Amino acid sequence: MVKKFQKEFISYCNNQQLEVNSNQIEVVKRLEQYHQGNFQSYFSKLFSKKSSKKGFYLYGDVGVGKTMILNFFFNHLKEKKLRLHFNEFMLSFHDFVYQKKEKEENIINQFVKNLKLKSSLIYFDEFQVTNIVDAMILGKLFDQIFKEDIKIIVTSNTKISELYKDGLQRDQFKPFIKIMEQKSIECELKIEDDYRKSNNNQKQRYFYPLNQETNFKINKFFRTITKDKKHSFKIINVKGRDFKIENFYEGVVRFNFNELCDKNLGAEDYLEIIKNCKFMVINQIPQFNDTNSNQQQRFITLLDVIYDKNIPISVTANQNLDEFTSSKLLEKPFKRTISRLYELTSINKNQ
Repeated sequence: MVKKFQKEFISYCNNQQLEVNSNQIEVVKRLEQYHQGNFQSYFSKLFSKKSSKKGFYLYGDVGVGKTMILNFFFNHLKEKKLRLHFNEFMLSFHDFVYQKKEKEENIINQFVKNLKLKSSLIYFDEFQVTNIVDAMILGKLFDQIFKEDIKIIVTSNTKISELYKDGLQRDQFKPFIKIMEQKSIECELKIEDDYRKSNNNQKQRYFYPLNQETNFKINKFFRTITKDKKHSFKIINVKGRDFKIENFYEGVVRFNFNELCDKNLGAEDYLEIIKNCKFMVINQIPQFNDTNSNQQQRFITLLDVIYDKNIPISVTANQNLDEFTSSKLLEKPFKRTISRLYELTSINKNQ
């Protein structure tokens, strides 16, 4: 795979009319070294001086091409592999704990052994930790994952040492930071422009401001995409909690922001909702500040799930995308949300 991956990556970018720069090529070189150190034959490893760190942690600002590079790397791997949304992964762990009801150490070992049967590499895109319960368990969980020789590749907006910064009881998260720094190749990707905001990816399904004209446009748009589709009410049950979708048209759905983000919903609920959606309209996204940071956190989680499941959306808000404000604590992850809104509402995101 040495150098061959570089050539194929450059060829792919040229075919897709994507810009290639020296920073991306440097990341690709590091990925090749990572692959050599972890996936070559046992005999070759005996004579190799390459690093055999089991993690590859790629971080950088939003829209610089992190996901594009790791997607390309992941798709070229022949080994057993899984690409997982981090929230989905942690929910599967918590479900496993709930079902087994055993001691924590035994549970982690069992969970990781089951994981190893499915995959020798796991890919987490846009990794972030916001949940105190997850923060407390991650050190032990990832320590066991690396002991079982499962490789981890990650993209994130934040370098390892700043993960879960200012989070509750962060001292209990530090063992995870230490493990990731010891076991991972940490690589930063720097590029000036956010490719999601490029001229080739202009907003087409983002409607603002909130007025009569915008309301007319979004109503007309919704009538167009639901033409000849049957309207029904759908009830989704998540562990005994009912969530009702009133505007359901054979997978095309419409929500008000408050229906999704002003209720006690989390990643588990959003994953179940999205399973039933092919296209989503979200009306009246508000400005965010310190007073509605809980709603903003839910919106960030919702957009992560929508993006991961590749669901196109249309939205209405009172301001342009570049004019959104944020609560102080969520400024960094919200940059990713805005960047994803550009992409999810673009004409290039197929209906």
